[in-house]
Amino acid sequence: MLIRRIEKFLREFDMPATKFGRLATHDPRFVLDLRNGRMPRTGTERRVDGFMSQWRETQDAG
Repeated sequence: MLIRRIEKFLREFDMPATKFGRLATHDPRFVLDLRNGRMPRTGTERRVDGFMSQWRETQDAG
């Protein structure tokens, strides 16, 4: 489930939900809306997963 992957990511990188939303989807309310039951489109879910993967790679390299 996407929200579980995001919540784990937020804890792992100590990132506020609003910052994540702005960076991943240009929507600061994205995570808050997911927490309230919003269901993302397949393309959005892929884009968010890609963002998290890229962020991890950048953090591992740095």
